Amino acid sequence: MLNFEFWNGTKLYFGKGTEARAGELVKNYASKALVCCYGTKSTIGVVENTLKQLEENGVEYKTLSGIKPNPELAKVNEGIDLVRDNDLGFILAIGGGSVVDTAKAIAAGVYYEGDVWDLYAKKAGFEKALPTGVLLSFPAAGSESSNGSVITNEETHQKLAIVDDCLRPAFAILNPELTFTLPAYQTFCGVVDIMSHVMERYFSSTTYTDLTDKLCEAVLRSVIKNALLLLDSPADYNARAEIMLASTIAHNDLLGVGRTQDWGSHNIGMVISGIYGSTHGATLSVITPAWAKYIYKHNVDRFAQFAVRVFDIEYDFMDPENTAMEGIIALEAFFKRIGIPTELEELGITDDSRFDEMADLYELGGFAGDIVQIKKDDFVNILKLARKDG
Repeated sequence: MLNFEFWNGTKLYFGKGTEARAGELVKNYASKALVCCYGTKSTIGVVENTLKQLEENGVEYKTLSGIKPNPELAKVNEGIDLVRDNDLGFILAIGGGSVVDTAKAIAAGVYYEGDVWDLYAKKAGFEKALPTGVLLSFPAAGSESSNGSVITNEETHQKLAIVDDCLRPAFAILNPELTFTLPAYQTFCGVVDIMSHVMERYFSSTTYTDLTDKLCEAVLRSVIKNALLLLDSPADYNARAEIMLASTIAHNDLLGVGRTQDWGSHNIGMVISGIYGSTHGATLSVITPAWAKYIYKHNVDRFAQFAVRVFDIEYDFMDPENTAMEGIIALEAFFKRIGIPTELEELGITDDSRFDEMADLYELGGFAGDIVQIKKDDFVNILKLARKDG
C-alpha cells in the first residue's frame, strides 16, 4: 500500500424528500446564486420547485439551462459571464454529471482572468473555486462529491479534465426517487460509468491493497445485483438507492487510496465521446472489455482475482489466464444483458477512418494507464479489438 492523503468535504443529504432542503442549504452560503440545469422534462419539476425554495429563502438567482451531455465549453463561458455580471456567490447544479461538471468549471473559471480552457489544457493552474452544491437526478459520474470536472471543447473536440479538492461540492442532495423517470438506457449507461470508476482504481499494479480490493469488489457486486433488479422493477426504491450511493462512493476517492490507478479506458472513451458525442457510459461499455483483453496478460493475477471475486468464476489452477479471460467475458456479457453497447458499430463507428485522428487527440491529453501505459499504437489496437470483428 502506498502513502496517501484523503479528504472529502462534501456533506451528503441522502433519502426521500431531501430535495426540499435545497433552498435553505444554498442560503447558508450566499444570497445570490446561479442554478445550472439540463432543462429537460425529467428534471423540470425539480428545477421549478427548487427555484421556489430559493425565493422563499430570500436567495436571488440566475439560471443556466440547456446543458447537454458531454458538457461544452461555450456553456461554461456563458455561466462565467452570468456569475461575474450578477455578482453571484454560489452555484447549484440540478441534474447529473454533465451539469455538475459545468458548475465546477464555472466555479473555477470565475477566478481566472484568461480563457477557462487554459485550466483544462494545463496551460494554467488554479487554487480556488466558487462554492457549489448538487441536487442529483442522475447517478453515474460521481461528480457530486469528486474533485474533478470534465468539459468538451466543441471546436477542437478535445474532452479534458481538471482536478483539485477546491472543486468538491459543499453539499450533495441525493433522493433516489428522482431517478425513477430515467429511461432504461440512461440508467444502465450510468451503471457502467459507476462500475468503470471502480475498475479504474481496482486494476492497479500496487500490491498489498487487500482492504480497498474488497471494498471495490463489494461495490461492483452490489451494482451488478441491483442493476439486474432494475431490469424488471425500474421503480424499485431500494435498488435505486444502492446504485445512487454506489455512484458517490465509486468516485469520491475512498476506493483509490494507497494505490496507483489506471484510467486507460476512461481516457480512450473520452476521446470517442469528444468526437462522436457518444454517451459516456456507452463508450466505456465498448472500450473496457477491449482494453482488458488487450492488457490482461500483463497482470493475470489481478484479472483472475476480479473474475473469481466479482463474477464467481471458478479459478483454473492449471490456466489462470483462462480464469482472467472468463472474467472479462462475464463483464461483457453483463453489459449486453443490461442493453448497453459492447461494439464500436453500436456507437455508429463503422470504420477506422478517424482512428488516427482520435489517437492524436488522445496523445494531446496525455498517455494513461497503470498496468500498461497506453500509447498511440495501443490506442488504435484497442479500438480495433472493440469492433464487431475484433
